[in-house]
Amino acid sequence: MGLYTKLPDNLQDVDIVLAGGGCASCIIASRLSDADPGLSILIIESGANNYELPTVVHPGFWFSHLAPDNKYTRFFQGPKSKELAGRQATVPTGHILGGGSSMNMSLYSRAQRSDYDAWNVPGWSANDLLPYMKKFETYHGPGPKDRHGYDGPIHVSGTRFRGSRLENDFINALGKVGWPEIEDLNTLDHVNGVMRAMRYVDPEGRRQDTAHKYLHPRLQDGKHPNLHVLVESQVERIIFDGQKASGVAYRPNPAFQDPGDTRVVKAKRMVIVCCGPLGTPLVLERSGIGSPEVLKRAGVPVVVDLPGVGNDYEDHHSMMYAYQSHLGPEETLDGVNSGRLNPGELIMNNNAILGWNSVDAQAKLRPTDADVASIGPEFQDAWNREFRDVSDKPFMMMSPFAGFPGDPNLVPVGQYFGIVTFSLYPFSRGHLHITGPGIDDPPDFDPGLFSDAQGLDVKNHVWMFKKHREIVRHMDVFRGEIPGMAPTFPAGSKAAMDSSSEQLEYTPEDDEIIEKWVREHADSTWHPIGTCKMAPREKLGVVDPALNVYGVQGLKIADMSIPPGNIGANLVNTAMTIAEKAADIFLAELGLATQ
Repeated sequence: MGLYTKLPDNLQDVDIVLAGGGCASCIIASRLSDADPGLSILIIESGANNYELPTVVHPGFWFSHLAPDNKYTRFFQGPKSKELAGRQATVPTGHILGGGSSMNMSLYSRAQRSDYDAWNVPGWSANDLLPYMKKFETYHGPGPKDRHGYDGPIHVSGTRFRGSRLENDFINALGKVGWPEIEDLNTLDHVNGVMRAMRYVDPEGRRQDTAHKYLHPRLQDGKHPNLHVLVESQVERIIFDGQKASGVAYRPNPAFQDPGDTRVVKAKRMVIVCCGPLGTPLVLERSGIGSPEVLKRAGVPVVVDLPGVGNDYEDHHSMMYAYQSHLGPEETLDGVNSGRLNPGELIMNNNAILGWNSVDAQAKLRPTDADVASIGPEFQDAWNREFRDVSDKPFMMMSPFAGFPGDPNLVPVGQYFGIVTFSLYPFSRGHLHITGPGIDDPPDFDPGLFSDAQGLDVKNHVWMFKKHREIVRHMDVFRGEIPGMAPTFPAGSKAAMDSSSEQLEYTPEDDEIIEKWVREHADSTWHPIGTCKMAPREKLGVVDPALNVYGVQGLKIADMSIPPGNIGANLVNTAMTIAEKAADIFLAELGLATQ
């Protein structure tokens, strides 16, 4: 039992190796160890230990993880793209024990019933998965009791600090344009309204990441002697004995340690890959599992011809809009994010603001029939095909952010608010592949933002831009646009925020201005998904419903690379759900299932 930065020489083989120590891995290892403390389990995580790190346990510091030099975040960057006005899209991902659950926004957000049912995978419907959603949570919020859990390790609460003025203002403004407040949007079935946000934060204000809530207690309780965690170490590839996964090769991560030799640790029973949507396909391809064309170019011998690996990357596409506000210094995170408030003093005083993520409302919205028609005939066809008859399927999410949603050095000292809008089911797709056999070879990554042939994704963002401005105009805290932080319309345009028109009006020329702005500023929502899909092999699937990688034995995947379709929510709830479900699957195969 232990947490190491260098594995002891006598620990050369275990029953189970988990490649990656992210959100899902911490849950799976803990559940397996609970079932049989004699089972030897090793997690190998490329990032650092997260234990009691102030920027982890205090959600108020979450924005710091997006800084380019943050050592707990890895940034994947796409190529320069004409669809993004020559920019490169950037996708941050967790590089720390607990993965995204240690550094994300901590927003409690569940997918829709239709999302899971559309996966069309036996054993993975919404009804199949709801018990696992309930299993991990202790819910402190409103809503139907049969949809939530009340004795799990992860607390979900509204926390002891909220920016109530912005929260109420945003909800009231949505009501004025036709979207009502809904008590609980996280029932799997509710949509087309706004709720008061809940968070993966306990009532005292501590983040509920899976490392602190599952893994660390078991590493410290003396009851799990064969549970081991190695941090700051990178899994290079999977080792095979014939077609059976028999271990992994790993090395010290040079981002944290001096360079060292590759070591091998054997897995007697199974290898589980939990490196996430941006890590798992690279591990598989370096191990010889993937498209023969990709592997040949990279100089890797083929073990399994599996062209779905790294294929059809998906994400949510986001825009963040910033505004000047009438809010006070105590009503935003601007002081924390800019460093004007001393972090040490906030921690010493147990300031309630540290338990706040600055997002107090969450909306899941669908356009009206008139809205759909206004986007154009191509979108009308897509809407009729994919959304119209799926009544619980939202088109976009929108939330207020109490603070400037960007680098605070870009604006004068003050109090700001932002509105984030993101499309939940983009039509664009991307890819992620290796370019060489080594872990240091740069990946071939293209998130494919706005790359759909009909240009629907950018048109959808033009519509979302108009809708969010309609809402902002009804908000009392709105004090004006920030110079340089919004599109500039011609003088006298009825699209200007200071227009005297009751309704903003947009000409085709205005739409072109908006589209140009969107292309210059849209980015990933940090929600990568679906790079090793759970689907039939002939449909470019990589794993079967029991999470077995096709073509080999003893190799599993359990992370957000496996969903075969996108979801109408932030990702961490689904990641934890997959982990709890996966743990039961693995326990059954190991003969450890409990009734």
